[in-house]
Amino acid sequence: MEPTIGKPNFLSNILVKVLLFGVLIIIVRFAYIVTITGESCNLGGFCFLPENFSFVIAGTGAGFSTANRAVESTSAGPSGPYLSTSKDWIKAVHFYSDIFHDLVSDGYLSAISKTLCVETPYGEEVFALKEIGILDSIGIYKKASKPLVISSKENGWPFDENSFDFIFSGGDRLDKASQRQLDLTVSEIQRTLKPEGFFVAHVIAKDKYSLNSFLDLFNSCKLIKSLDIEGYNSSMPFIREIVLQKKVGSEIHTHVTSENTCSIPGYKRDLVRNAESLIMEEPLKPWITLKRNIKNIKYLPAMADISFKSRYVYVDVGARSYGSSIGSWFKKQYPKQNRTFDVYAIEADKAFYEEYRVKKGVKLLPYAAWVRNETLRFEINHDPGKKVKDKARGMGRIQPVKSDSSSGSFNGEVDEIEGFDFAEWLKSTVTEKDFVVMKMDVEGTEFDLIPRLLETGAICLIDEIFLECHYSRWQRCCPGQRSLKYEKTYGQCLDLFTSLRDRGVLVHQWW
Repeated sequence: MEPTIGKPNFLSNILVKVLLFGVLIIIVRFAYIVTITGESCNLGGFCFLPENFSFVIAGTGAGFSTANRAVESTSAGPSGPYLSTSKDWIKAVHFYSDIFHDLVSDGYLSAISKTLCVETPYGEEVFALKEIGILDSIGIYKKASKPLVISSKENGWPFDENSFDFIFSGGDRLDKASQRQLDLTVSEIQRTLKPEGFFVAHVIAKDKYSLNSFLDLFNSCKLIKSLDIEGYNSSMPFIREIVLQKKVGSEIHTHVTSENTCSIPGYKRDLVRNAESLIMEEPLKPWITLKRNIKNIKYLPAMADISFKSRYVYVDVGARSYGSSIGSWFKKQYPKQNRTFDVYAIEADKAFYEEYRVKKGVKLLPYAAWVRNETLRFEINHDPGKKVKDKARGMGRIQPVKSDSSSGSFNGEVDEIEGFDFAEWLKSTVTEKDFVVMKMDVEGTEFDLIPRLLETGAICLIDEIFLECHYSRWQRCCPGQRSLKYEKTYGQCLDLFTSLRDRGVLVHQWW
C-alpha cells in the first residue's frame, strides 16, 4: 500500500491560501489608494504602510516629476511624518491647484514666475504651484518643513529686495497674525515683491472696514480686485481673495493729510449710519438715562473686523482713577477681538498719580489735555452740599492762568498744571494704520478740544469716541435746580455730537 501524503498537501493548501490572502490585501489597498484618495502608488512600498510612503497628487504636467521628488519620504521633525499623507493636506493641495490655475488664466501668475508662499507651515500651496508647473516656488514659515518650506528669521526674510514676481498668503493666517508678526510680514512682502509683481491674500474678514484697513497696510501696492470665493473646509467656508500689484517707483507716494483738514472715508461713514441713535430730548434724570444708554451702544468692533491694524491704542482723556473707566469699563467690557491695546491715561489731577505707578500696561500723562502748550489753572469744583475729602474729590476743570484776581470768588481748590497740545500729541503718537479708541471726560473742555481736533485733522486718526458732554444739568440733590458748574445747554451738547457724526466720526454719548 502506498504511504499517505495527505498531511503535506494540507500544509501546501494552507500556504497557498495565506499567500493569496496577502495578495488580496495588497490589491485592496492599491485600489483604495488609487480610487478613493485619488493618489498614485509608490511600488517600492506596496502602498501598504502609509506612514512610510509619499503620495503625489494625480495629474500630469511639467511640474509632476519635480513635485514627486519634493515629497519623497521627508519628515517634519519630531512631531511625526510629513503631512503629504493626510487627507486634509491633499484636499488643500487640490484647492490651491484650482486657485493657481485661475490666477494663471487671469495673467497674475505664469510658469516662469518666481513665487513665494508666506506663513505656510506645511507647504500645501508650494506643492500645488509645483504640481501645475510653476517650479521656482518656495514657502516660508517660522519653522522649516523641508524641502517645501524654509524658516524665517526674527527680524526679516532671507531674500533680497525685489526678489519675487508673485507672493501668496493662504488660509486666514494674516487675520490671525499677532501685531508684530503682521507688521513684519507686510513689510517683508512689500520689500521682496518686484515692482508690478502681484500679491494675493486669502482672508476671512469681509466687511468694508477690514478691507480698507488691509489696503492701508500695503501703501506701496494698489488694489487690482477683491472677490468672494468658497473655501475648502468648515473653518473657512467663505474666503475673500484680494489681489494687489506693487506700484513702480513713480506711483508710490505717502498720503499726507492737510495741516487743517481731513476727509473721513465712506466706509467709516457707513459705521456711523449703523450706530445707535442719539438721545434727542434732554433727560430729566441724566444720571439714570445716560447710564442706561450704554446698553444701546454699538461698538465698532461689534460692527467690523479690526484685524488689519498696526497698533491698537486706547486714550483716556480725563481718566481720573484707574477704576473709573480703564479698569471697570475698557478692560472688562470693550470688545477688543483678542487684541492687546496700548493704554494712555491723561489726567490733570495729582491725587490719582500714585495709583498709576503700580498699574502695568498703562502709560500716565500727568498733564492737562489742551489746545496748546501752556501753564493752566486746575480747579476742583465740588458739588453742592459735598465736603472736601481726599478720596472723594470733585471733578476738575482747567482754565488759562490770568494775571488778575478774577478767580477770587471760586469756591474750591486751585492748582497750576502744565497743559499740552492734545491734537498735536495725537498726531505724533498714532497713524492712520492704527486702531484708536478715545474716551473724553474733561469737564467742559470738550468744547475747546473737539474743534482743535477738527482744525488739525487729528480727528481722522480716531476710530471711535466716547464723549461725555458737560452742560447745566438737573441736579440729583436738588429737584428743580440746575447745576451751576457749566454754562452750556443740552442743545449745545447735542449739536456737538451731531456735527461729529455728520462729519463721519463714530461718537457715542457717554456719562
